[in-house]
Amino acid sequence: MKLIERYILKRATGMFFATLLPLMAIVWTTQALTSVNLVTDSGQSTLAFMRLATLILPSIIPLILPFALVIGVAQTLTAMNADSELTVLNAAGSSRMTIIRPVIYLGLALSALSFTVDNFVEPYSRMAVRKMIATAHADLLSSVVQENTFRKIGDGLYVQVASRRNGGVLHGIFVADSRDPAYELVYYAREGAVDDSGSALVMKDGEVHRKLPNGNVSIIKFDSYAFDLTDMTRMAGQATIRAKDRDLPFLINPDPKDPVYEKNPQAFSAELHRRLTEWTYPLIFALIALVFSSDARSHREARVHPMITALLTCLFIRWTTFYAANSAEESRFFIPVMYLIPLGTGYLAIRQLMGNRRLEIPLTLEQKVKEILVRLRLTKANPASEGNQVP
Repeated sequence: MKLIERYILKRATGMFFATLLPLMAIVWTTQALTSVNLVTDSGQSTLAFMRLATLILPSIIPLILPFALVIGVAQTLTAMNADSELTVLNAAGSSRMTIIRPVIYLGLALSALSFTVDNFVEPYSRMAVRKMIATAHADLLSSVVQENTFRKIGDGLYVQVASRRNGGVLHGIFVADSRDPAYELVYYAREGAVDDSGSALVMKDGEVHRKLPNGNVSIIKFDSYAFDLTDMTRMAGQATIRAKDRDLPFLINPDPKDPVYEKNPQAFSAELHRRLTEWTYPLIFALIALVFSSDARSHREARVHPMITALLTCLFIRWTTFYAANSAEESRFFIPVMYLIPLGTGYLAIRQLMGNRRLEIPLTLEQKVKEILVRLRLTKANPASEGNQVP
């Protein structure tokens, strides 16, 4: 690699990381905050929250890498053009490949990283997150209940206790159960505890108020009553495994007896093809950034900032890929589209670069832009000239 190529690679890499870190911090913080309620409601520690937030990182890295790269490359080359470095390279007889080659190397490296994270790291982190969430919901039945605080432990089910004693004994238990639309149940008990299996809340010395839709209330006193938690315990302790949580070998050769696969095999097929195409976008976006910003331009030339144009183009392409990937879960027609988008975009970008073509504004549009600029200048000049007139 030539000295100038190493220089471009160093600047582009530095700008890439300068863009990646803030973007990752923003997205990671947003995703982590969505887990705050789960952690606090289940009584988990701060360490558990940090572990959960860390496990989220692999799922956002493949999404952010391409956009950080296109911003970093476009901004680097635009700054070099503003400093006349690209003009000097052209005047010195350097080929366009001198600029293209280091950016391609960076794009290939990030594509390999994206493939590794997307297919080998992210599935395991997703599985770990699912298990943590399932464990948190299971703990919700026994450890979440805090003193003098209403806690929702299920749809239409709320619990409050006056105090907690050693051995898991609860005093002053209040349970409101409105899960059945035919009636509402309210339980009061002096004390109770969740049994060792977590399948029942055993209450002692209390009463049950049953309220019907017509307003009638019946009261039953009891010495001991076991409130069934079996369904909640069974559902809470199970982790729901989806197609995105599976690793690449499973997607290539899925188990036909897997219950989730049996319900929607098309979702697994769509996820497989998404994994096989999504890793290419760092390289594709690097090519797009080169198309818009790798040629030397005059500062007087009327054009939109290359970074804005490249970023908007990449956003549109990424939106089409998301749409195709989501639609592929319902129809096989969109699976070829998932491959055509990156292949077609890459072909057009390479053709543009190899032909040494410059993206020019169409003549009619350029003329209209010039007319608008002239009118704006005249509009600004007229008030100034009127202000200088002597009455």
